[in-house]
Amino acid sequence: MHESTNNKEREKTFRELVARNKDYIFNVCKTYRLSASWEIEDAYQEVLCTLWRDIDKFEGRSSERTWIFRVAKNTLLQLKRKESNHPQPEVQTPAPFYDEQSPDMENYNFLMQLIDNLPQPDNSIVHAHIEGFSYKEIAQMTQLTVPAVAMRLARAKERLRKAYEKAK
Repeated sequence: MHESTNNKEREKTFRELVARNKDYIFNVCKTYRLSASWEIEDAYQEVLCTLWRDIDKFEGRSSERTWIFRVAKNTLLQLKRKESNHPQPEVQTPAPFYDEQSPDMENYNFLMQLIDNLPQPDNSIVHAHIEGFSYKEIAQMTQLTVPAVAMRLARAKERLRKAYEKAK
């Protein structure tokens, strides 16, 4: 009976966590775009499975969103590694609701590629910064100091600026 109660509490906690953060989780999945063989919805489901498995590990030492970001990032990076070791055939995806040929979308996609090519932890730091996390929150996620995060972010921005200018 006691275990049944714990499972119900665990499920309630998980459902509330997802309800508060579903859009955020989905946006992290979009930010860490996987190749065409992985739909964003599939990645979202993988992240939810990991959150469910690890929900008891959340100790509250960081914010809920910081913990979610770390879990999602690690899950998605693991999926990318698996995918690169076992490439899947390209899947034809339906046309998106936005114009992929627009200059803004081309610039956005190009910038995301440049960010994805940054080494870790700089890649994660830039993505977290884009998501609106503070330097302190990013430091907690990456287990770096706040000054180290600031320095790495400044250097990453400079590398991105130079790479962007060189390519354009």
